[in-house]
Amino acid sequence: MIITRSPLRISLGGGGTDLPSYYREHTGFLIAAAIDKYVYLTLHQTFVPELIVKYSKLERVGSVDELEHPIIREAMKLVGVEAPGLEITSMADIPAGTGLGSSGSFTTALLKALHTHRKHLIHPQELAEQACHIEIEKLGEPIGKQDQYIAAYGGLTCFEFQPDGRVRAWPLKISQETLYNLEDNLLLFFTGYARSASKILKEQDDKSKKADPAMTENLHFVKDLGRQSQRALESGDLEEFARLMDVHWQRKKERSGGMSNDRINAWYEHAMAHGALGGKLIGAGGGGFLMFYAGDKARLRHALREQGLTEVRFRFDFEGTKTVA
Repeated sequence: MIITRSPLRISLGGGGTDLPSYYREHTGFLIAAAIDKYVYLTLHQTFVPELIVKYSKLERVGSVDELEHPIIREAMKLVGVEAPGLEITSMADIPAGTGLGSSGSFTTALLKALHTHRKHLIHPQELAEQACHIEIEKLGEPIGKQDQYIAAYGGLTCFEFQPDGRVRAWPLKISQETLYNLEDNLLLFFTGYARSASKILKEQDDKSKKADPAMTENLHFVKDLGRQSQRALESGDLEEFARLMDVHWQRKKERSGGMSNDRINAWYEHAMAHGALGGKLIGAGGGGFLMFYAGDKARLRHALREQGLTEVRFRFDFEGTKTVA
C-alpha cells in the first residue's frame, strides 16, 4: 500500500495575484505557509478487475475514462496509470471548501501516489506544475497556482508567478525566534461553514481578463502588501505584519460582494476589540477560517469561543507533499 500526505496552507501576504489572468500581465507574488493539517491518499493493488475510488462518494468502474471524479480521472491519464485492480481512497484533517487549499493538496497527494506507484521520482516544482495543469488547464477551474505549489514545497515560501507561466520559489528568510513567535501567535478559527471558492474567484478572474481598473489596482496593492509582509517577517517585526494583515483584509473585501458577510464582519471586529492585532479570512472568501495574529492569545481565544467559533491549533509543515508509507 502507498500512503501519501499533502499539507494544507495559510496565506501570509499577496494572495489573489497567483491567478493567470493577473500574473500573465503583471507578475504575481505571495507568501504562503504549509501547516500540519493534511490531505491523505492511499493507493493499493487489489485482486478484482475494477478501479475502486473512495472519497465522499464510492465509484467502482472498469476503466479510467468511466470515472466521474475529474481530478482523479485526469491525474491517472497524465501519469499513465491504466488501472483496473487499483483502489484509491482519500481523507482529510479539515473539510473541503474551508479556504485552506484542500483541492490543490488533494491533487498533489494523488499525483505523488500515482508517481510512486509507477516508481517515478518527481521534484516538487514538477509535481506542483502537473497539479496546476490538471486543475487550471484541463479542468478550467478559475483558480491560482498558490495551493498546488505550497502543498508540494511545504515551509514558509515566497512565490513569484511570471508572465510566461514559470514560478520561482524560495524560502522566507525568517529567524528561528520570529518563526516560533509567528507560529505561537497566529490563531485559526472555523466560521462553521464551508463554501466553494470558484464563484468568488471567477468574479475576480473575469474582471482581471477584462482589465477592470478597480480589480487591477486592488491586486497591485495586495501584491505590494505581500512584499511589505515579506520585509516585516524577515526583519522580525510581527506587529507590522499583523497591521498589514488587517489592511489586506479591508482591501480584499472590495474584490467581491461574496468575500464577507455580516456575521464574518462582526466576528472580525469582535476579535480586533479583544486581543487581535490583525487578521483576515483565509482563502477566496465567503466562509471557512478566520486567522488572527494575537497580541493577547488568552483574551482572543476566550472572546471567540464565547462567539461559538472553534479554534484549530496548528504548527508549520516543512516537508511538503511526501510518501509516508
